[in-house]
Amino acid sequence: MAKVELKINGKAHSYDVEDRTLLVNLIRDHAQLTGTHVGCDTSQCGACTVHMNGVAVKSCTVLAVQASGADITTIEGMAKGDKLHPVQQAFTECHALQCGFCTPGMIMAVTGFLKDNPKPTDEEIYHGLEGNICRCTGYINIVKAVKQASKAMAK
Repeated sequence: MAKVELKINGKAHSYDVEDRTLLVNLIRDHAQLTGTHVGCDTSQCGACTVHMNGVAVKSCTVLAVQASGADITTIEGMAKGDKLHPVQQAFTECHALQCGFCTPGMIMAVTGFLKDNPKPTDEEIYHGLEGNICRCTGYINIVKAVKQASKAMAK
């Protein structure tokens, strides 16, 4: 067993977990934040994407002990009260989701991507979305949402 102390969405947490516990399982099973999804267990789909110390990571590839001392942001920590984050708002307004399973990870990945590339071209958006799979949409509205969020975040 290992003690993991970290912040999740600004709140300090301490958990005793098995050494092999993945960050995604700590988030879902211990912190009871189920917006972070497990989609593939192979780091291919991106449904488990969270921010660790401000960087988008696939939480199924990070051991919980590796995140000890880290500041983690999950989809539940994106909105400020009733005010959605600009990426969340854009996904809603552009109808960039269907079943919604990939949406939390997609929003987390897009937010990280826009932090590094605030005015992306279409080609950069396509590359920025690599590693996040949506099985329902054709990505057209997701790309629209990224463009809208980019403009909203530039204000």
